[in-house]
Amino acid sequence: MTHVNIIGAGLAGSEAALQLAAAGIATRLYEMRPQRATAAHESGNCAELVCSNSLGSKLPDRAGGVLQAELRSLGCKLLPYAEQCAVPAGGALAVDRQQFAEVVTQAIEAEPLIELCRQEITAIPNEGLTIVASGPLTSDALAADIQRLSGNDNLSFFDAIAPVVIADSLNTEVIFAAARYGNGDADYLNIPLNKEQYYAFVDELLNAEKHALKDFEANDPKAKQFFERCLPVEIIAARGRDSLRFGPMRPVGLDNPRTGRWAYGIIQLRKENLQGSLYNLVGFQTNLTYSEQERVLRTLPGMESAEFYTHNPGQTARSARRIP
Repeated sequence: MTHVNIIGAGLAGSEAALQLAAAGIATRLYEMRPQRATAAHESGNCAELVCSNSLGSKLPDRAGGVLQAELRSLGCKLLPYAEQCAVPAGGALAVDRQQFAEVVTQAIEAEPLIELCRQEITAIPNEGLTIVASGPLTSDALAADIQRLSGNDNLSFFDAIAPVVIADSLNTEVIFAAARYGNGDADYLNIPLNKEQYYAFVDELLNAEKHALKDFEANDPKAKQFFERCLPVEIIAARGRDSLRFGPMRPVGLDNPRTGRWAYGIIQLRKENLQGSLYNLVGFQTNLTYSEQERVLRTLPGMESAEFYTHNPGQTARSARRIP
């Protein structure tokens, strides 16, 4: 064996390449970006995060924190880079996703046992050892080959991406910084809604214009089968008018300093970059059209003049993962 093929330079593929290199095994790491773009990535960098910049809880009494501790003890290569690029996020490990991807890419390019090949792989090689780590944004051609080999056609669902807002455009006379239950630093910004504002916002979400299905999606029998862990907020709202306030808009533990009480609903914003010039709306993946998401979000208190970071607008991406 002269080398191991790895298809996809996302989190899994990048980690696999670095682990094999540490063991003295040469790899060819194939990444189709930037020659072939996806519906969600913004660059050709390795380990680029989409959807959210959070890697989950880092608290030792939470499942995510236990997993991170286990990864650390096993010598995970990417976790130190994530911690190096961390942004303040309370009990969660969140990163400046651009810096994180750049740091990982530099590490891979500097490793002599890793050959980073910028080309699309449309079929799994018949010879040698291959790790398929193409992730949820696998190209159609490779997804078809995976389906052929696995005999399983349940590889398609849709997930969504949250919009990012420019910090200077937020009204901090209304929006306040706080940590839930006062635990840790006040790393999150919070948009408080009273009962009337909450239900008005739900109505706006339900009535807003959504992105139309593309031709290939319209012919897909699984079209709009969303990933349950990354549901668009309008889908959550459609499941019940109170669903959001028991989900991503839950207000518990967040005292509004202007009232001393919990709001009826809360939208949290988390730093998107180390400079704190950008914030993403936590858990607010959406499939609204770009103009509609701006209009709807500007109905929120403190967001009346919000400006959005347009190179990562809310959108839905067709993803390929196995669905039982």
